[in-house]
Amino acid sequence: MNKVQISPSLLSADFARLGEEIKAVEPYADMIHLDVMDGHFVPNITIGPPVIEKLRPWTSLPFDVHLMISPVDSFINAFAKAGANILTVHPEAVPDIYLTLQNIKDAGCKAGVAVNPGTSLDLIKPLIPIVDLILVMTVNPGFGGQSFIESQLSKIFDVRLLIDESGRQILLEVDGGISPSTAPRVIEAGADILVAGNAVFGLGGPSLYGENINALRG
Repeated sequence: MNKVQISPSLLSADFARLGEEIKAVEPYADMIHLDVMDGHFVPNITIGPPVIEKLRPWTSLPFDVHLMISPVDSFINAFAKAGANILTVHPEAVPDIYLTLQNIKDAGCKAGVAVNPGTSLDLIKPLIPIVDLILVMTVNPGFGGQSFIESQLSKIFDVRLLIDESGRQILLEVDGGISPSTAPRVIEAGADILVAGNAVFGLGGPSLYGENINALRG
């Protein structure tokens, strides 16, 4: 098994110094996770393309952008131009998820689809031929700091099986309540990428970010 990748979520970082926060985790992280929320699809508002564009020069790490917005398609090119490398969307947020994923690819980004705790895998199965990443949410999207939903472990196993049976190189990402206690079980279930916010940025300040990330790798 390849070493699990860590994508620190800036949702838990100091918003007054996001550039410096990226620099502090850069030596230890594999990518940077950016949560985009619109106050409509989810009950919170965060950042948009202008902020991502300003953060892009701070690191060469991939920007892993999770779009919790609706509509989506009219913003894809803006996020791509701002510096996103991966754009992940929710099937519930768009009229035609297959078309949205193709639009993301056409914009030069890897295309991801998010699976909420209440999302049926029946919505995901037809997307296996086109998707590059599947994000399993182990909390309900919209806020950081939520507790891990234990019932979603079986969904991670099921998604891992779908990916392996497809023979495609699809990344399996997990986001929500990731900590040193939950990470080993998520990795065992088949995750390739762990998204972690509080477990990275909420414990001890920048001098401990490396130690916090290494604790998640196991």
